[in-house]
Amino acid sequence: MAPRATVYKAQLNVTDIDRNYYADHALTIACHPSETEERLMLRVLAFALNAQEGLAFGKGISEEEEPDLWAKDLTGRVLTWIEIGHPDERAILRACGKSDEVIVYATNANAAQWWSGLEHKLARAKNLRVVAVSPESREALGQLAARSMDLAVTIQDGDVWVRTPKDSVQVTLTELRAK
Repeated sequence: MAPRATVYKAQLNVTDIDRNYYADHALTIACHPSETEERLMLRVLAFALNAQEGLAFGKGISEEEEPDLWAKDLTGRVLTWIEIGHPDERAILRACGKSDEVIVYATNANAAQWWSGLEHKLARAKNLRVVAVSPESREALGQLAARSMDLAVTIQDGDVWVRTPKDSVQVTLTELRAK
């Protein structure tokens, strides 16, 4: 019998002063057995950073044809395609062809090196944005994970803070490629 996904629930308050977006979200997130809590929290962070109407979690790492998160309009057109990690060139180009905007949150200590190997191959992808999440931020976010979470994310002047009732983490993001 295959191991089942673990369900996490989060009450997420997003205060994004940079985009003038303020909303509460009740999230139910399935954590695949092979997924770490760090990666789960990176998906929640990506949700907060890109919160918009229609944004939803994909089927996750068990489904290669779907992103970690995506936003669709009412006709089913993919507006935003979000990947966590280090997808290969073909996967990124395929996503760029299927959506208006693609965002990759690169997550390991060698994110800049990974990107430098792909940058020239993806020069024609005009709807691509690549952001590196620092290893320290990733680890600190993983420490906030709990089966039931109350999170507040504040974004102002490019600074990102994730808070729980007991702790807070400043997230360091580095723009590797702007759209």
